[in-house]
Amino acid sequence: MRSMCLLLALLGYLNLPAVRAEEADAFYKGKTITLYIGYSAGGGYDLYARLLARHLGDSIPGKPNIVPENMPGAGSLKVAKFISSVAARDGTTLGTFARGMPFYPLLFTPEFDGKKLSYIGSITSDTSVCITWQTSKIKSWSDITSKPSIFGGEGKGSDPDIFANLIKDQFKLDLKLVTGYPGTADITLAMERGELDGLCGISLSTINSAHSDWLKNKKINIIVQAALKIDPQIPTTPSLVDLAVTPTQKQVINLAIAPQGVARPFAAPPDIPADRLKTLRQAFNKTMKDKSFLEDAEKQKLDVNPMTGEEIAKIVSDLYETPKEVVDIAANAMGAR
Repeated sequence: MRSMCLLLALLGYLNLPAVRAEEADAFYKGKTITLYIGYSAGGGYDLYARLLARHLGDSIPGKPNIVPENMPGAGSLKVAKFISSVAARDGTTLGTFARGMPFYPLLFTPEFDGKKLSYIGSITSDTSVCITWQTSKIKSWSDITSKPSIFGGEGKGSDPDIFANLIKDQFKLDLKLVTGYPGTADITLAMERGELDGLCGISLSTINSAHSDWLKNKKINIIVQAALKIDPQIPTTPSLVDLAVTPTQKQVINLAIAPQGVARPFAAPPDIPADRLKTLRQAFNKTMKDKSFLEDAEKQKLDVNPMTGEEIAKIVSDLYETPKEVVDIAANAMGAR
């Protein structure tokens, strides 16, 4: 009798994935998953979110509908707070927000806990760059370290302000930040008019998808790149990581640019059932290899270089272990405090 029980238990264990798939199928069948987007329609985060929404449901058992919904506000902080505290914790709510948002509580005010979000994955990693317009006297990193420059920003906590403040502080540049522009489109118009030299914190993927003529017609100079590793598209452009000299400077810059690895993050609320988190992560990973998804992304000129939810969670967890003194230096350098 004892042997029979053990055998039945073993057979049940071996069949566990099938049971879980059936449970997920039963839960998600006929359901709708709402994907909240932290920005208005038409921007990069919106394009990536709607791309995922068109395909993710096909990889989830039960094939639920995925409905994208824009919830702009405070540079996507509104969505991050909503997902963290208000949204249903049953696996029917997802959100996407700025790459730096998981680290917002570490550097700014702790309005939510970035470590507790249930990360699903990121469609691509990214490289932020500082650029200048073709008519600017600032055409290289050497120029920006030896000549005064004027860069545009959007406001405290935005990528253009963070990266301009960072390089000014850490490399003692004669850089003036003119902030308050509504968006990068307004900054680039000011660059074209000669009012500004350049812009920091713009994604290379955004340039590729929305402004490919800038590269093709050499309308911009790429001064420096901010990513954990050299981007193969711009192998000769200096990296902030490599330019850092002291150990503290390296830690500060690593803390600032780590979000580039989670460029287009998607997350569910904290504490959703473990089996549903696993289902969503597996569905995301499967979608990243799906032929129709990849064809759709290629048609829109959207890069696909995915990162798993587990990888994002580890990056976030590791960065929250950064020594407080380094966090304070980084926060001040980026204008966060």
